[in-house]
This record gives sequence, structure tokens and C-alpha cells, in this order.
Amino acid sequence: MMNRRSVGRMALSLCLATSVSLGLPLSAQAADEAPDALIRRLSTDVLSTVKSDKAIQSGDLSKVVALVDKTVMPNVNFRRMTAAAVGPGWRQATPEQQKRLQDEFKILLVRTYAGALAQVNDQSIQVKPLRAAAEDKDVLVRTEIVGRGDPIQLDYRLEKTPGDGAGWKIYNLNVLGVWLVETYRGQFAQEINTKGMDGLIETLVARNKANAGTKG
Repeated sequence: MMNRRSVGRMALSLCLATSVSLGLPLSAQAADEAPDALIRRLSTDVLSTVKSDKAIQSGDLSKVVALVDKTVMPNVNFRRMTAAAVGPGWRQATPEQQKRLQDEFKILLVRTYAGALAQVNDQSIQVKPLRAAAEDKDVLVRTEIVGRGDPIQLDYRLEKTPGDGAGWKIYNLNVLGVWLVETYRGQFAQEINTKGMDGLIETLVARNKANAGTKG
């Protein structure tokens, strides 16, 4: 039986799996979808795939990445998420530094929580009623992972983007009352203050290399 900590890690891995995806075209369906409907569909798709794929359940990182890139639309403003996590120093970073930060941050998130996907069994997602007006461009979608034990809080902040890539995109995640961006901002700020932007990148590269041989 999973304890609350392991279920919380699994919850975060699910929201990452439903959000950490870059470079795929946004479908017309996603562009027209309500934010709560979008989260419900993506969460259900990911849960169903995980439950039916033994390789993912065993913690196969390549399978997790394939699930993210194949199944999930690019429903995250990952540039905004990375910039917010880096903090004020983002604007001073060069385009190359910004690209490397995004790449390493994505790897960090996927690798850190890939192993937790192996713990998915009889959980399901419940999306709470959306409290937002039709004209709102920034919303909070509140969900719970329900299964064994107490429900696990899992919330998403989304923004509506205009133009060719119109649609709702996630820019922050909350598991058990802890917001992802704010958590990493504190960690990254310490690295930047002591080692600079290149030092932060080197730290992320080293952490990802250390995690490469593990499953979570």
C-alpha cells in the first residue's frame, strides 16, 4: 500500500506527464476545450496508458518520455514555467542559456518523478467544479487523485493563449499545497547567487546525470 508521500510523488508525476511536452502542434480540439475538460481528458489518457503499459510501471524512462511526447499535446507554457522558476536572472540570461535551462529543467522533472508512475494502480482523477467566468484568461483547475487512502490535492494554473497556438496552457502545478515553480525558485536562487547562471546550468546537468541511472 502506498503512503501519502509516495502518492504525492505519483500525483506530481502525473501532472508533469500531462504537461511537460514541447514542439507538437496544438489540435483544434485542445484550442476549443474548456480548461477543466482539458485537464480531465489528459489525466484520464495518461492514467489509462500507464495502467496498461508494463514498461512504464517498471519505471522505464524512455517509455515515460514517449508517453509524454506521443500522447500529450503541448499544453504547457514551459518557457514561462522555466522563467518563473529561474526568477529575475532569466532576463539577463542569453538565449543559449535560456534554451539549456529549459532543456535541463524538463529532464529534471521527468527523471525525478518517472519512477513514481510505477505506483499507479487503481487511482482515478476527479476534477472539481471550475470557478471562473467565461471571459477569464487565467484560471485554477482543482483536482484530486482518488484511490487508496486520503484524496491527493493536485491543482493546475492555466492561461489562455492567443494566436496560432491558441488554447489553455499550464504554467504552474500544485501538489499537496506546494506549488512547483515556487519550490524550484528557492532552490535555483541559491545556485544563481553563489555560482551564477552557468553554475545553475552545471548543477542541473550534474543532477540529471546522477539521476540517469535511477528510476526516481
